[in-house]
Amino acid sequence: MSEVHVEIDKLDSSRKDSTSPHAEVQVLDRPTGWRRYYYHPVTQVSMLGLVCFMGPGIFVALTGLGGGGQVNSTVQANASAILYATFAFFGLISGSINNVLGPRRTLTLGTLGYSLYIASFLVINIHPDASAFVVAAGAILGVCAALLWTAQGSLMMAYPTEAQKGMFISIFWAIFNLGGVLGSAVAFGTNFKSTANSIGNGTYVGFLILTLIGVFLPLLMVNPDKVIRTDGTRVTEVRHPSWKTELFRLYVALKTDPWIILLFPMFFASNYCYTWEYNGYNGAIFTIRARGLNSLMTYTAQILGSVFLGYFILDQKMVSRRVRAFYGWILVFLVAFAAHVWAYFYQKTYTRADTYKIDITDETYAAHVWVMMVHGFLDSMWQTYAYWLMGAMSNDPAKLAVFTGFYKSLQSAGAASAWSTDAARIPYMNIFLSTWCLMVASMIFAAPMVYLRVTDHTYVEDETIVRVADVEKTEPPATGRRKNKQTDVSLEVR
Repeated sequence: MSEVHVEIDKLDSSRKDSTSPHAEVQVLDRPTGWRRYYYHPVTQVSMLGLVCFMGPGIFVALTGLGGGGQVNSTVQANASAILYATFAFFGLISGSINNVLGPRRTLTLGTLGYSLYIASFLVINIHPDASAFVVAAGAILGVCAALLWTAQGSLMMAYPTEAQKGMFISIFWAIFNLGGVLGSAVAFGTNFKSTANSIGNGTYVGFLILTLIGVFLPLLMVNPDKVIRTDGTRVTEVRHPSWKTELFRLYVALKTDPWIILLFPMFFASNYCYTWEYNGYNGAIFTIRARGLNSLMTYTAQILGSVFLGYFILDQKMVSRRVRAFYGWILVFLVAFAAHVWAYFYQKTYTRADTYKIDITDETYAAHVWVMMVHGFLDSMWQTYAYWLMGAMSNDPAKLAVFTGFYKSLQSAGAASAWSTDAARIPYMNIFLSTWCLMVASMIFAAPMVYLRVTDHTYVEDETIVRVADVEKTEPPATGRRKNKQTDVSLEVR
């Protein structure tokens, strides 16, 4: 019998009777006084959004400027490629690390990488030959980002009740994207009169200060086991079994929930689109102040897209959850197709060798910025729908941490692939067409999973983090004993 299975049996046998599938769910009284508000799930998911506001939010504002705000985008493309490559690798085990360290420590470690990455662009602005430092900072950020986003995903999907998951995703996404809005506004304001086509040191310093504040914010959050949902149920405390068991869960998650595989193309495509949007479009044909304003408008549209899909569609109580899942699929598919059809007519007017610069005072600016806004609207809808689908598969933070690890790993693999094509100077049209085809195809792959796996309620079987069917465990023969065949090994989390 393997050590992993021994530990699973020990954890399984130590469960309280209340974790049985036949036990009634315990309804608890909500805290009183100031804890009633501070420990409230909405407060905690808002604080989670604020953590990402200060870290990833500022990062996406910098990325949205095209080339990290630099004239030459090659260094930023190389840094992004290695960033997402390390993100993809560590995303496979980041769910396990989150379960061992706990979400608050994981968030704190994750935010540190964003400060280092922002600092590297300040350094290269002062010392142009420091490109290797930027690439190294990108590699370190990949590790940190894997930790941060896995902790974020498991908490965001664990705090709400089943009927609130779309709303909670919208709250988080709105606050997170306010970081992009603020960062873009800062870049736009400080570089309004700039003619250098790159942002100045003051902008990088401002970004660095904000990310450093974000490092300490997770310390103000409460442990998830102290949070009582609005229906009186307690958010499950993330357990801390051994590393071997945690790594084993990556395999078990696929074995027990194979439908997640149909979402893998959707995960891969979710950040693939950024390369064309930010470098192939915003960074290629706009001046620096126009790039700042474009980013501001894009992240504002992302807030609207997340609230629209998450709150007004996916959390509608007038129809069943299965129907809402189909509504969400249709909307995301149609917006993805329409947004790329529209963008195609602009993309075919320029190449890498033959570009032009559009400023905010040009007559054609308004039409071009709308493309950025529609793609921002699509991006938030895409991410919201992906998280909502995972949240519909389970309510267990440990299992959701594994799902989120898969999501961020594949998302990062897609981003690394796209950024490497930009670093290799692949034609913009090729990057654009690959983005278009990938997004449409991935939605088609996701359709069977939506039809076959999304139910109106999450059942007890869906709470299982480790459930291995038809596992044979053979013990060494002894006198008077025979082989013991066990057909089911389970570790359930409520």
